[in-house]
Amino acid sequence: MKTYSNIKGNKGGFSLVELTIVVVILGVLAMMGVPRYQKVVERAKAAESFTYLAQIEGAQERHNARTGEYAKKLSQLDITISNPKHFKVGNFTSYNWQTQWELKLTRQGASSGFGAYSVTWNQDGFQRARSSVKNDLLPVL
Repeated sequence: MKTYSNIKGNKGGFSLVELTIVVVILGVLAMMGVPRYQKVVERAKAAESFTYLAQIEGAQERHNARTGEYAKKLSQLDITISNPKHFKVGNFTSYNWQTQWELKLTRQGASSGFGAYSVTWNQDGFQRARSSVKNDLLPVL
């Protein structure tokens, strides 16, 4: 019984064409996957601002119930909350502390191509018109 594995020129391995095809396929998959991954990561970072501001809103409502007006500083609230890792916290603003307040967070650092954006919140919740966060980054409610 003859075996053909000893025939001259029959070597194992991949040809250059096969390797090139694999590299091209991997490149196309990476081109499609990396932007999606970056978007998911940035959406998670944006969600940090929404969570933070929702907690502030609850504390503001409790402060208003106790004192009859909204707090002018974070230190007046009944919660201890660390600042968001990826956002700069602004100051509370209002034209009438008994009826309304507003707080804006601004994205700091690299944002995966989304640029610097802000998330604004007040006594009524998220303020889309006063925020510059892109719709792609909004949490799914």
